[in-house]
Amino acid sequence: MNMMFKRKLPIPQEIKGMYPLTDELAEVKKERDKKIKAVFDGESDKFILVIGPCSADSEEPVVDYANRLKKVQDKVEDKIIIIPRIYTNKPRTVGDGYKGMLHQPDPTKGSDLLKGIIAIRQIHTRVLSETGLSSADEMLYTENHRYLSDLLSYVAVGARSVEDQQHRLTASGLDIPVGMKNPTGGDITVMMNSITAAQHPHAFIYRGWEVESTGNKYAHAILRGYMNKHGQALPNYHYEDLIHLYETYAASGLQNPAVLVDTNHANSNKKYKEQSRIAKEIMQSCRYSKDVRGMVKGLMIESYIEEGSQRVGDGVYGRSITDPCLGWDDTERLIYELADML
Repeated sequence: MNMMFKRKLPIPQEIKGMYPLTDELAEVKKERDKKIKAVFDGESDKFILVIGPCSADSEEPVVDYANRLKKVQDKVEDKIIIIPRIYTNKPRTVGDGYKGMLHQPDPTKGSDLLKGIIAIRQIHTRVLSETGLSSADEMLYTENHRYLSDLLSYVAVGARSVEDQQHRLTASGLDIPVGMKNPTGGDITVMMNSITAAQHPHAFIYRGWEVESTGNKYAHAILRGYMNKHGQALPNYHYEDLIHLYETYAASGLQNPAVLVDTNHANSNKKYKEQSRIAKEIMQSCRYSKDVRGMVKGLMIESYIEEGSQRVGDGVYGRSITDPCLGWDDTERLIYELADML
């Protein structure tokens, strides 16, 4: 094998034992999970916002951001459930570039996976402890999910992972909502097949174990736009796209038809300020059609303290070092505007 085995990392039970979730926080998360699942079950008409930086690159600004979200959550809790987006992996990185907190707990230094595992557990735990808001992360690597499985209330499977069988099988064994993004090529059949697989039981190998899953009825769609053969970004958040997804769901026989719409990525062509306009257009579609409103459970928004993005090492507090994000002032204003539209 053309690789060097550096060191054996602790198994998830060992990490969880060293950095445990207290009974009190476990109860907070349990109650949050009930409220979030009730939205996907159709028992609650609250609107979900999975919102936060493109990549959780540093603990202090991310926790600061989450505390700001908490203050807003308290004001809109009758209409909106806010789930902090704390994405501790960074996909699509070329060569030796930044790969996210799991790999590089200090973005200016090289990889240290042991420190990274500890860092991602600490940041999710701290946000839950300080704000009472359990969070979302992307399941970029299926084998790493168990390091955070007792902390997360929402998981996303990315556009480049949604066709992977291991992601589909792992999603089928989770007991929280899992969003499946449409692939970068835009074919929603791929996304729907992924949801179908995740909603059904399976037997498979996971971390060296033979496991059986029962299926995850909370697996659902995420629309994030797509790229055509010329590399041009095309959106799929318009009313016609939502109606088409509704009709596709209706013909599928899947449980709990649901979608979260990603307002950034190819839907905005990464023009981050367009997210506010896109979010409001989606809300207008929900107002126009009760079928669309029943299916659209919420939005995914990329937002941080400072707007835009920077290079690694620039040192601007609370500004993304990956994709550009909305700044806090625009974010706060948008959340209140969305609440008024519900």
